[in-house]
Amino acid sequence: MNFSLYIAKRYLRSASKNNAINIINWIATIGIIVGSMAMFVIMSVFSGLVDFSLSFSNSVDPDLKAMPLTGKSYLISPDQESKIKALKDVAFYSKVAEEQLLFMFDEKQQVANLKGVDSVFTKVSTIQEGSFSGQWIEPGTLQVVVGGIIAQKLSLGLMDVNNPLEVFVPKAGKGDINSQDDAFRKDVLVPVGIYSVNEELDAKYVFCDLALLQELLDFKPNQVTALEFKLKPGANEGNVITSLQEILGDNIVIKNRVQLNDSLYKMLNTENIAVYLIFTLVIIVVLFNLIGALIMMILEKKGNLKTLYNLGTEIKELRKIFLLQGTLLCVVGGIIGVVLGLIIVFVQQQFQLIMISDTLAYPVKITIANIFIVLATVVVLGFVASLIASSRVSKKLME
Repeated sequence: MNFSLYIAKRYLRSASKNNAINIINWIATIGIIVGSMAMFVIMSVFSGLVDFSLSFSNSVDPDLKAMPLTGKSYLISPDQESKIKALKDVAFYSKVAEEQLLFMFDEKQQVANLKGVDSVFTKVSTIQEGSFSGQWIEPGTLQVVVGGIIAQKLSLGLMDVNNPLEVFVPKAGKGDINSQDDAFRKDVLVPVGIYSVNEELDAKYVFCDLALLQELLDFKPNQVTALEFKLKPGANEGNVITSLQEILGDNIVIKNRVQLNDSLYKMLNTENIAVYLIFTLVIIVVLFNLIGALIMMILEKKGNLKTLYNLGTEIKELRKIFLLQGTLLCVVGGIIGVVLGLIIVFVQQQFQLIMISDTLAYPVKITIANIFIVLATVVVLGFVASLIASSRVSKKLME
């Protein structure tokens, strides 16, 4: 066995004759354990909050979305559709069209996106799994499903025959505009459902039949603004994107769910990094206790070190003893802290002890990445702290 490692393990297990040193060692050990535990719990909570936040957008966002690189729409040919259907990793795909339009109900106005979807859309999107009242739109009708905030702002109810929901579509062309009819085409819609996902989506979308919006925008039957895809479980996303790119051409850009929510992911990742750095600072402060404990240990073992030095042990080997002792303490403390953190997070997942509201438990998530990050952070910083403390072992000390 390595000589320095053997001595370091002996020092780690044995208690000092000096009670003050024992107390400092216990403070350092408890600090490492509590710091590791707190860091893991907070990162698990944040991972849960990330999944909780993204779950709302996932109700509308598909696994993949094919959009035009330039312009607002593109044509999809029967040959391209046949090739897409032949892709084994694509479970379903939906043709959609979308445009921002003006809606009016009972003299109240609201700008929102009218999104035309085909009959396959509900297999690609999980929007109906959220809070939903009424029914979904039927193909070939004027029916629409409205976001909860849009309905609230318009004071809109379902199947209100006395007050029609009107949509105004700008007319393309040139020339003077002398009246509202010259500028807009107006159609009456029939609200049959109201959905509620989150504030952003509830205030953004009104869903209708694809053919209806194509008619309003003077689109061709095969003209869409996007194709949305639902992949099969275990599908290779990269291979599917490559295949779709070959089928649809270079004028189409294909984005996955992360890229569709790029700004949201960047914000969440930035917050995650900030939380990690804050707790890294906490760990650094805790490790000052470790440095103090090791220096006190060096001073206490000064006589033993002199004996080993006189027997021919090099200074670097003597330093290595305390370097390994501090590092081992951080490894053991980090593992105990992570195990305690795992227990806390698991209990929260199973029994929902801490609640955000009466019906919503604080979300937490256990990930291998968080375990690795916490252990790596504690061990690396502990190694640096031990290196600083072990540098006190010098020839001058031996004299």
